[in-house]
This record gives sequence, structure tokens and C-alpha cells, in this order.
Amino acid sequence: MNQIQFQHGLSLHEFMRDFGSEQQCEEALAKARWPHGWRCSHCGCARFFHTRNGQGRLLWECFICGYQGSSIVGTVFENTKLTLTVWFLALYLLTQSKNAISALELKRQLGVSYPSAWAIKHKLLQVMLAREKQRRLDEQVQMDDAYLGGERAGHIHGGRSTVQKSAFIAAVQTDMQGRPQVMRLDPVAGFTKEALKAWAAQALTPSAHVICDGTACFAQVRAVGATYEPHVTGSGRLAVQMPMFKWVNTMLGNLKTSLSGTYHSIKHKKYAARYLAEFAYRFNRRHDLAAMPARLLRAAAMTQPCSIPNLRKSETHC
Repeated sequence: MNQIQFQHGLSLHEFMRDFGSEQQCEEALAKARWPHGWRCSHCGCARFFHTRNGQGRLLWECFICGYQGSSIVGTVFENTKLTLTVWFLALYLLTQSKNAISALELKRQLGVSYPSAWAIKHKLLQVMLAREKQRRLDEQVQMDDAYLGGERAGHIHGGRSTVQKSAFIAAVQTDMQGRPQVMRLDPVAGFTKEALKAWAAQALTPSAHVICDGTACFAQVRAVGATYEPHVTGSGRLAVQMPMFKWVNTMLGNLKTSLSGTYHSIKHKKYAARYLAEFAYRFNRRHDLAAMPARLLRAAAMTQPCSIPNLRKSETHC
């Protein structure tokens, strides 16, 4: 029995007990945002009293300068017209399901419009992306090149330059016993020396040992001090079955299953980084499923707001 797969997690009953009311959600958000107590962002004063605005939103008003602010200002929740209970349920659904949850399914579960569900999902995916960008892989790292998408009927484009595909790098850090620890899934402009050098500077530590296939550009990981162990695999099933690539191939298979089982289609040219980060975020925190909603809440409370127009452009505009 796999202990990670059969862990307790956070049941819906437990979630509703702890976050079923607006007051409970407000208290949890305030604690996540100000773990050491509220301080005025204008004058630094710690003295305040509570009031409410015309929409009934709870406000903190500074005793000294009179500045008023709510718990959602300066977070991804800023300017929302939805209750916090809706947002908290979205946090729960995005973190507790084995696979992802589509915006359409989120619409049904939350009882909101599709545009609202899409905005909630992508704002929270942007939070996950911001967290995963900070991760740097160390020790042994299995690495491979991969693509999202495919050909349109009637279009013929060959090789790595296929215009209907989005290239990304899959990298899994393993311990000395070969067990997977954490991973990164990062879109790249292409498998070029420049793209790989930029990726390695962001994703790897100098002490990392990269195990990869014979793709020439992968040698650029040495630019950050990482060691490089290429294995020429050729094509076909032999490459998939090689033991030194076991976990990166397993993760790519799980990713494909998750995406195809959740989404009818995704605009991977614009939003690939968010969908990939969603999968990596859940995997990297799989050891404590019950704590994942609280961790995502803390991250959301610390993440700057992103407007809907910028959200729809791409992840780089937020």
C-alpha cells in the first residue's frame, strides 16, 4: 500500500467545519497574510479598529493615520465580488483532487459563471507558478524534452519546429536511492543553447548532476556548474524503458493522463506555464495533502494581484 496515495488528506466535512462561514475564511486569510499581527502599510502602526465598507467587507482602519484596508487588498483576491467561501472552496478543489479540475467543472462546483470560474482558477494557477519558479533542483536530476499539443488536420510541420506544439523541459530531482523528490515543468522557446542556458540558471543549483538523453543543447547545464551525464537513447520504447529515466518518463506519462482526463482543450501557447505548474505544485507537496489548501492560501495572500486583462494575455504579464 502506497502511504502517499492512501494518506488521510482533508475531507470535505473537515473543510466545511473549518472554513464553512465567511467569518472563518476572513480569520484564516488575515492570519495567513499577517501571521505576526496587522500593521498599517502606510505608517507601520499596529493599532487598529474594525469597520465595514458599503459592500459589507471587513476593514482594518489604522488608529494613527486612518488608512483603511481589507484582507484582500494587495493579494490575488483583490477587487473580487465573490465571497471568501467561494474562493476557499476553489482552493480546496484545486489541491485535493488527484488530477486537475477544469474551469467548467469549477463553475459547476462553485455555482458561479464560467468567466468567474476561469478567473479564479487562473489566478490560483498563477500563484502556483510563482511558487514553482522559485524552486531549484539539486542532487541527481533526470531531465527530458517534451511537448504539449500536436498537429492540426491538414497541416504538415516536422520535427521540433512544429508550430502547433509548445516545448517544455521536464526535470525530476531524485535522492541517492533513486526515489523522486521534487520536479519542475518549464516551457521554453525551443531546445536551443540559449534557452537551455537561461533555464539552467533559474532551475538548477551548481551541485546538481543532470542525467539526460543526447540532445545537444542539454550540455548547457554546465554553464551553472552542474555536471552532465548524457545517454544516447535513440527513439522508440527503448528510450522510455531505460532505468536512468524512469521517474521523468513516469511523470510525463502522469502529466499526459492528467491533462487529457481533465481538459477538453487548453491554450498551451498562452497558458502552458500555468497548467504545468499546477501539476508540479501538487506533486511537490504530495506528502502532506491535508496542509495543501492552507499552504496555497498563504501563497495567495503573499502574491500581488493580477488584472483579468493581464491574466488573459499570458503568465508573463502578471
